[in-house]
Amino acid sequence: MDRILEILDASSYTGATFDFQTSLLSLLLAFVLGQALAWVYYFTHSGLSYSKSFVQSLIIITVVISMVMSTIAGSFVTAVGLMGALSIIRFRNMIKDTRDIAFIFCALVIGMATGSQRFEIAILGTVVICSVLLYLHISDFGTHMPHNGFLRFNLTEHIGPDHPLPGILKRFCKNFTLISAQDSDFGGQVVEYAYQVMIRNAARNEQMLSELQKLEGVSNLSLTMQEQLLEV
Repeated sequence: MDRILEILDASSYTGATFDFQTSLLSLLLAFVLGQALAWVYYFTHSGLSYSKSFVQSLIIITVVISMVMSTIAGSFVTAVGLMGALSIIRFRNMIKDTRDIAFIFCALVIGMATGSQRFEIAILGTVVICSVLLYLHISDFGTHMPHNGFLRFNLTEHIGPDHPLPGILKRFCKNFTLISAQDSDFGGQVVEYAYQVMIRNAARNEQMLSELQKLEGVSNLSLTMQEQLLEV
């Protein structure tokens, strides 16, 4: 323990000597901090693009970058040679979420800090970064929820100026726009309607659908909410 404290104290100096114990401590610290970053990603992730391999890659990247920094420390020739070797690698995986790119960048910086023996900065930086990420997740900062959706239904008549359906939509929606009104192909009097709606309160969707369903001639009623994040 005394030896570890000595290494941590010496990490403030850029000219610290890289020996076996220091390098091992760098790699272990990178692993621990990478784990912390990966757990925060796991806890705060939302959406459909979750990947187990990406979470594990955050830890691996942190440890590998720490090893790289220990390898090239004080050697310009080694750094140039390593750059040439890494230029052979081609990364073909496309990262769709900019938030994932931010996590990768955090892993790189943490690995650089531990590999260059700046342990205090690495620990403090990881704590601050994880705290910021947790705050953004808990506060749901930046969320914009217009509750856009698509309302579809069949009606046995065309909607006139005195029809009660627009009045119901005005009560539950900030605004609504008629997208299409198409007569049935089977020669009947059924009209297929499609509206784009902006819901006032998503918790009242069932109440709105219930009132619409009570209208005479309404059938095949469906409401599709637009997701905040569309992934292809």
